[in-house]
Amino acid sequence: SFEFVFFRTGWQSLLSFTILFLAWLAGFSSRLFAVIRFESIIHEFDPWFNYRSTHHLTTNGFYEFLNWFDERSWYPLGRIVGGTVYPGLMVTAGLIHYVLNLLHLTVHIRDVCVFLAPVFSGLTSISTFLLTRELWNQGAGLLAACFIAIVPGYISRSVAGSFDNEGIAIFALQFTYYLWVKSIKTGSVFWSIGCCLSYFYMVSAWGGYVFIINLIPLHVFVLLLMQRYSRRVYIAYSTFYIVGLVLSMQIPFVGFQPIRTSEHMAAAGVFALLQAYALLQYLKDRLTKQEFQTLFFLGVSLAAGVVFLTVIYLTYTGEFLCHYTCTYAKIHIPIIASVSEHQPTTWVSFFFDLHILVCTFPAGLWFCIKNVNDERVFVALYAISAVYFAGVMVRLMLTLTPVVCMLSAIAFSSVFEHYLGDDMKRENPPVEDSKEGLGPNIKSIVTMLMLMLLMMFAVHCTWVTSNAYSSPSVVLASYNNDGTRNILDDFREAYYWLRQNTDEHARVMSWWDYGYQIAGMANRTTLVDNNTWNNSHIALVGKAMSSNESAAYEIMRSLDVDYVLIIFGGVIGYSGDDINKFLWMVRIAEGEHPKDIRESDYFTPQGEFRVDKAGSPVLLNCLMYKMSYYRFGEMQLDFRTPPGFDRTRNAEIGNKDIKFKHLEEAFTSEHWLVRIYKVKKLENREPLERSFVMLFSSLYLNVWQGTELLKPG
Repeated sequence: SFEFVFFRTGWQSLLSFTILFLAWLAGFSSRLFAVIRFESIIHEFDPWFNYRSTHHLTTNGFYEFLNWFDERSWYPLGRIVGGTVYPGLMVTAGLIHYVLNLLHLTVHIRDVCVFLAPVFSGLTSISTFLLTRELWNQGAGLLAACFIAIVPGYISRSVAGSFDNEGIAIFALQFTYYLWVKSIKTGSVFWSIGCCLSYFYMVSAWGGYVFIINLIPLHVFVLLLMQRYSRRVYIAYSTFYIVGLVLSMQIPFVGFQPIRTSEHMAAAGVFALLQAYALLQYLKDRLTKQEFQTLFFLGVSLAAGVVFLTVIYLTYTGEFLCHYTCTYAKIHIPIIASVSEHQPTTWVSFFFDLHILVCTFPAGLWFCIKNVNDERVFVALYAISAVYFAGVMVRLMLTLTPVVCMLSAIAFSSVFEHYLGDDMKRENPPVEDSKEGLGPNIKSIVTMLMLMLLMMFAVHCTWVTSNAYSSPSVVLASYNNDGTRNILDDFREAYYWLRQNTDEHARVMSWWDYGYQIAGMANRTTLVDNNTWNNSHIALVGKAMSSNESAAYEIMRSLDVDYVLIIFGGVIGYSGDDINKFLWMVRIAEGEHPKDIRESDYFTPQGEFRVDKAGSPVLLNCLMYKMSYYRFGEMQLDFRTPPGFDRTRNAEIGNKDIKFKHLEEAFTSEHWLVRIYKVKKLENREPLERSFVMLFSSLYLNVWQGTELLKPG
């Protein structure tokens, strides 16, 4: 019997290891479409800054990185990089690069950055397996690991080349939650300290750590309300809060935020409540019933008064509204609302990123609530809060995806166990099995349906990954009628031109979307970038783009601008160009300069935003319009459309006779996607300086000659 149990356990372990390895391999492979179809390149916008910072870290060392003052960004302000980033991503990539070099495996830091997220997807699968196994069983854990390895909701932020914080943060998130569940189940300080260390890594990696520091206190609070207080809960949370608080404050960018900002106050309040609850439990056994009731009433009254005054203070200062109302930023801060990732999530997005898991994860949630315990209370709270936040903002779909995979795995696992399990081992076999001939048929039908759903899920994940989430933003591709592919490499062509044909200290003005790419690929100084920490500086750039050429020139001269870079998609039909983003420039500029810029001026009297002859005169003469459509009125793209026909807006432009006084065209990429203009120096400045030199020279000569004549003899 012992040999049979040992053999069975060993076989199960081998099978689990094999499935986890295959899940890791599938997750890694499915994220390589971008490298196979294009090349090993950093994607998007933020990853270019992360790569540039990692390169600086590996070249100059950790302490130089922490003290790095980046003069090439936010001219003339600059940026203190070490104190304004979450360094976990850079340190992780740098450490891997260092270890590989120690092993004499020569790998460029760029390749480490490109493949970091696919490698960490395997670690995420393992941490999800461990967490789901603690919540349900090993079979559900293996299913969850397979789901999260290929689900589009996670792949969208972790493809090869997407060197961003989320690539490692989801692993840290899941592993922290796994260690928290272990802490709650065991009451062990060892697991609690492990949870704190994992939380510290999460804090160093991503600002989403706030989700952890609010969800774990919420879990403890709900356990207290459900009268599930235990010594295990007290040890786990007390250790986590104290050690985790101290560790999180070691990150320079976080600093003293955990004891000052309102999003951390819930954790502190629950910690105080837990201590008070533990004290009451201690006194309850040592006081009479009357004494305990009096003490309890006084304590509750005092706590209620403190909470009431705190809420009044936070509401008065606006912090409560600012931090806990997700719509506040969208209403009052246009720069946040302008980002597509910050828009509300549509139902299509849920199905696109999660597919059949959207329908099955409520069943898994029901199974957990039906058989509730301490850790299943946690996963229920995780699911409910993640659904809410994912509905508010597209970007937060990333925090919903792991729990959907876990609960869907529990649902599938429960169904498979019910219909495929050994009837002899079940105390209460299903009723339908007792009917002759019906049991096997139902088992077969249900099994086939489940397998078909899983196959559809795998096909959908593969299609979405290969088509939607594996195209780098810096390299575009178009397809001909015969299926052949054209590569549009205008971005890198323009950045390379900037790097090779401009002065090393040249300053480039563009909209903030392209700041990181210009600094990373062109190695030139930018005025604003994707950090967006200074709204007034961005508004000044928006004002320059929205103003007429003369007013814009004054702004550009005050900022020492040498070149202006814009994105124009009218030739190829690229919808992500600056004309389509232009109204956000106007809105942000209007927020800081309401007297000079008004959004209504850029619309027709009927309230339409048009680029044709019916467009607003203010729009047709602003700098952005002129830079986008300069010489475009002479271009006829095909015989069916007139000259100057914008394929993106499907309109013939209204201002074809565009001339510049203060700018000159310096570069236009092959497909007109990127256009660069040089800012002219002040006219007559050199002749005026020469006149002053000649005047002072003549005066000096005259004075000198006069003094020579007055000399005796």
